[in-house]
Amino acid sequence: MGPTLGVCLALAALSPAANPVFVPGTHFTLSWMHSIEKVRWEEDYVVRAPVAGQALRLDAVEARVHGSAAGMEPPPDAVLRNGWYAYTPSIPFTDRLPLTRSEFTADFTLCADGQCHLMAHWLPSDGGVSYLTPCSR
Repeated sequence: MGPTLGVCLALAALSPAANPVFVPGTHFTLSWMHSIEKVRWEEDYVVRAPVAGQALRLDAVEARVHGSAAGMEPPPDAVLRNGWYAYTPSIPFTDRLPLTRSEFTADFTLCADGQCHLMAHWLPSDGGVSYLTPCSR
């Protein structure tokens, strides 16, 4: 049996040697509310195992925005489904998502294995940037 895949959460202000928090699973949804327009955004990711010498990565498989607002228009290829503009993100994969977690806005919600929690459930915010990276345990 191989390693368990998931994502690791860490505060950017901490040393790279600090232990990140591991959240198991290969399919994740990250969501948040825009601080001014109050429009909800969701992004779906899949943790991909390394292939032929590649590192773990997060593949962005779909993004959705619930409506549109000034400066937050969905891309031209978005499709309206049940009030959500769904589209494929322009950056298909990454090895690290920087997430700004301000004390003045609601925290991100991370859903994994059918369970949704504010990110603070796993990792308290320091009011700065937190990193979400693919990892294994």
